[in-house]
This record gives sequence, structure tokens and C-alpha cells, in this order.
Amino acid sequence: MKREIKNVCIVGMGALGLLFGQMINENNKDGENFFLMDEDRRKRHENDVYRINGREVHFPVRVPEECEGKKADLLMIATKYDSLRDAIKLSQCVVCEDTVIVSLLNGINSEEIISETFDRRRIIDCVPIGMDAMRDGSSLKYTKTGKLQIGARYDDQKEGLALLEDFFEKVSLPFEVCDDIVHAMWNKFMINVGINQACMVYEASYSQVLGGETAFKDLMGAMREVTAVARKAGVNLTEDDLNADMEILKSLDPDGYPSMRQDAVAKRKTEVEMFAGEMIRLSKIYNVPVPVNEKFYQKIREMER
Repeated sequence: MKREIKNVCIVGMGALGLLFGQMINENNKDGENFFLMDEDRRKRHENDVYRINGREVHFPVRVPEECEGKKADLLMIATKYDSLRDAIKLSQCVVCEDTVIVSLLNGINSEEIISETFDRRRIIDCVPIGMDAMRDGSSLKYTKTGKLQIGARYDDQKEGLALLEDFFEKVSLPFEVCDDIVHAMWNKFMINVGINQACMVYEASYSQVLGGETAFKDLMGAMREVTAVARKAGVNLTEDDLNADMEILKSLDPDGYPSMRQDAVAKRKTEVEMFAGEMIRLSKIYNVPVPVNEKFYQKIREMER
């Protein structure tokens, strides 16, 4: 019998977890779909009513004690960066030898962190791109679903990639298979290092950053620092990539803002370590100056305090 993905576990009910969890929950009728969380978190949120673009939705939720004998064919991790290791530990109860694993986190290293616990061949590299989803409490709104770019950087990932392609087609989840997934991941990293941090530092929406002289200058400066580091790392990001990214940003809800700014508004810890923090770390490895990212890092840490 041909293998296929039926049972899906999602860890993380942030914007992307809810966005793609909704699609899977509504369209995957052949298996079980559920969000996994610890008991304390479930108790805190058991009375929450979730709404997506104003429509009330309901998601099955489980805790590890309820997962005995229930293994996932697909595990999607959609937490914040600082919760990744906790999510990995939590999800061990549903992962079996054949579970396909996908990270929806921003950045360029979550797959490698996950591979410290789970077999790398089962972790399919993934880049969420082009969505403008914003979560406010238990409500999510978006005008663009974007898509998941997926790919295999190693030959032994290809079986898992094929299973994932079939499943995404079945549940009508928008995706694109990238022959060079490493380039795609660095390209998205470049977008995030720019727009996430610029919106955070200048407390601004997409349109305010794109239309503001100083904010736009820093946005472009931070992104060009990524291209310089990427080339040293063997990834050829170009001005064409940067220009294409700017077109994506211009297409988003002008009054919206990305996840880092959403975290700040909600008084949550930001993912600055995954963006400017990672750029500063890489700058030391490759001996590439990153003054805009150093500025962003210092300012965001001050704002968090």
C-alpha cells in the first residue's frame, strides 16, 4: 500500500499555525488533525474562541498524555524561535520512524536544531513566504495566504518531500517545490531581517516603512548585509532577489505589520536573536560588517527592556 500522510499534529497556535492549521483541518478528511500543547497551556486557553477573518473556527487540541498510540504522519512546528526546543521535546510523543517534519519558523537554522533530536532525512526544508497573517489574541486576519516553499537539500529527503507534495495538493495548501531550497531560505531570511526589524524599530506598518526615508534606508541596508553574508556562505543572493522581495512587500496589506512588531504590540519577547542576532554571529564567522543589524539589535533589546 502506498504511504500517505493522514494524521497531522501541529505545535504552535500563532499566526502561521492557525492559518495553515485551518486549511488542513477543513480539507484533510482522511485522518486526524490536532494541535499539541502541554496541560498548563491547554488550561489557560481552553475557553478561547478562535476566529479567522471573522469566522469562528474550532480546532482539536491534545496533550501528550492523550497521544499514546497516536503517531503523526506529519508534524508541523509553528512556534516562536525561543520555544523551538520545548516544542521538539513536547512532540516526541507523536513522532515515529516515518513521521515527516516541517518547520514553519522564520530564520535559516530551525531544521538543523530539530535534527539534533529527529532524523534529518525526515525534516523537509520549508520557507513560508508571501502571507500577511496577523494574530490578535485568539483572532487571526489575513488578506494573502502566501505559500510554503519546500525542498530537499539531501537525496534521502526525497521520499518525505514526495509525501508532503501529495498531502499539500490533497488539502489545497498553497506550496512550491524549490530546486534550490537553501537559496529560498536565505532569500526569505533577507526579507525578515529587513522588514521585521524595520517595522519593529520604527513602530511602523508595511506602508510606513516602505514610504519612510530613514526606515526604508535601514530596511535596504539590513537586507543588503544579508546578501553580503550569504555570498560568503556560498549562497548567491542578488539584487534581482532583493528587488523581487520588495515587490512581495508592496503587495501586502499596507496597514499590516510582521510578526516581530506583532510581538512587541502584545508585549511578547521578540525573535531578534533569529534575525540581527544571527547576522551578528555570522558576521564574525565570515568577517563581514553588519552595522545596520548591530543597530537594530541594540535598539530592539532596549525596546524589549
